[in-house]
Amino acid sequence: MIIDVHGHVTAPMGLYAYKAELLASRGSHGRGRLSFTDDQIREALQAPLKPLGGMSHLDQLDEVGIDLQLTSPRPFQSMHSEDPPTIVEWFCEATNDVIAQVCSVMPDRFRGVAGLPQSPDRDPAQWTKELRRCVQELGFVGCLLNPDPYEGTKVPPALGDRYWYPVYEALCELDVPAMIHSAGCRAPARESYSVHFVAEETIAIISLLSSDVFRDFPTLKIIVPHGGGAVPYQVGRFQSTAERQGASPFLDRLRQLWFDCTLYTQDAVELLIRAVGADRVLLGTEKPGVGSAKDPTTGRWYDDVPGHLRAISWLGDEDRDKILTGNAQALFRL
Repeated sequence: MIIDVHGHVTAPMGLYAYKAELLASRGSHGRGRLSFTDDQIREALQAPLKPLGGMSHLDQLDEVGIDLQLTSPRPFQSMHSEDPPTIVEWFCEATNDVIAQVCSVMPDRFRGVAGLPQSPDRDPAQWTKELRRCVQELGFVGCLLNPDPYEGTKVPPALGDRYWYPVYEALCELDVPAMIHSAGCRAPARESYSVHFVAEETIAIISLLSSDVFRDFPTLKIIVPHGGGAVPYQVGRFQSTAERQGASPFLDRLRQLWFDCTLYTQDAVELLIRAVGADRVLLGTEKPGVGSAKDPTTGRWYDDVPGHLRAISWLGDEDRDKILTGNAQALFRL
């Protein structure tokens, strides 16, 4: 079995029409009702996705051999920085309900990963109510955690700050991992959406490893996606800084985290594995998503990450199996 820990839901378009209604009325017309039949859920997963490779979600998974995908909200749709907070909460809950239905309709293909209603106008302790609902009632196996609920409009507390502790407490209590994943990046930010991901993942790692978080929460399970932002590429810089400061070895601290290899070149995947070790890497593709296009020089999907892993000649079968299956089974208790 090949397990992809980094997927985002393909939902009926009615979910995003619902979002548009919430934004247009700012909640003044109430929450409204949203429901889909199981057939509508199947149709969404089987429909060709023209902007994302032209094949359906299921066909794309089948083509690269993914058996089980952990699916979460599409981050850029999460609208964490919108007002009032009620519309953030309503849309988050509706999206999680759709994910739960996807998992119910196709239990052998999908497991749920929750979005949190991370309005910056709410205390993080309030976000955990939805986390508990998703894990305890809907059977979800983890959540996304956006390190920038302001979506580029203000500077949020870093992940090492006690501001985030109610979320960490809930994650440890429920024994589920969180994947650090930015949502939107609103104008007039200097960076693009994709660069925002890389920057926030890099900041998240350094903040967490420079704080007391893992001393205060020794069982906390944190995944950094997209290869850990810039950190594996710049790891020597952080190692030398730690040596000069007499701090604990940076690589030892780095291995307190997990990383997914949602990277779209073989060279990048190899670099991540060399930097953090195969036992801390999980398969991630985000398929279908940003990488769902074919490399004209090879004819292969950029996001055929299982193919990238199989092509690494120096990676042993045992380590390859850990990345493709075993690490995810252990971390998510699958």
